[in-house]
Amino acid sequence: MSYKLNMVMGAVALNLLALPAAHAELIRGVAQQITHQPWENDNMPTGKGWAVKAPAGQGYAVSTGRKTTGANGINYHGGPVMLGTTNVYFIWYGNWAGNTASSILPDLIGGLSGSPYFNINTTYYNASNVAVTNATLLKKTATDNYSHGKVLADTDVSAIVSGAIANGSLPVDANAVYFVLTSADVTETSGFCTSYCGWHTHGTISGQDIKYAFVGNPDQCPSSCAAQTTSPNGNAGADGMASVMSHELEEAVTDPDLNAWYDSTGKENADKCAWKFGSTYTTSNGSMANMKLGTRDYLIQQNWLNASGGLCTLSH
Repeated sequence: MSYKLNMVMGAVALNLLALPAAHAELIRGVAQQITHQPWENDNMPTGKGWAVKAPAGQGYAVSTGRKTTGANGINYHGGPVMLGTTNVYFIWYGNWAGNTASSILPDLIGGLSGSPYFNINTTYYNASNVAVTNATLLKKTATDNYSHGKVLADTDVSAIVSGAIANGSLPVDANAVYFVLTSADVTETSGFCTSYCGWHTHGTISGQDIKYAFVGNPDQCPSSCAAQTTSPNGNAGADGMASVMSHELEEAVTDPDLNAWYDSTGKENADKCAWKFGSTYTTSNGSMANMKLGTRDYLIQQNWLNASGGLCTLSH
């Protein structure tokens, strides 16, 4: 779903950041909770952090593929998961000149692959009991110089992805997640900074089921979409995006078409742990981090483990 506000990291309405009390002063805007609607049974995820009522006849139909389905606080609804190495494509939308995000975020994708953190997603499987693979690969990046202006609607995000594929900047890849990463001067009218920090969905592009996500730069609204103003890599916007992107990526691999893994309230795996960071440590610049991926420290939200009764954790 979407990375809900300050959370907003894709969880249902805002989940408060869970950091040790000693570090609470580093978190801005955590009390800004955005409530979309009461969670009810038979809700389905939208990819934006809130649910919608399932259409008649498409309610809470749980797969019976495994006896453990439903025992861990999240349920399988029969849809596909992403298998094998999940390819990732970036579309740098807007003005990213001189921004260190151009190295921080590619390093994130490389560091996630094979990590104990991304391994949490291997507890999710499809109808044939084939599990998600702990492997990600940044295949290619593209730039877009405001082809749809600085005020985007959801349809513009889809068109940006479609355009990058159509003009040959990026290939057609159905086993991938395309991230539209917008610079701080770009807004998304369906709720960026007010209802979410990022979201994921899918659509038919060039005849393929293409998975894509929107993640905006928290420099536009640090009190809503960044966990701390001093961050591990010295770029609060990029470091904030790292957690949102991790959130959307783990939801995309386990619920790519919004019909696989979510709970009775419509929360996907990362939604259930939005703004919960677990144990942290202090980095050399005084910021908080909770994991090292490659050579970098990051503060990344926990993810929901689909085992042992279900829980938010940083590793498996």
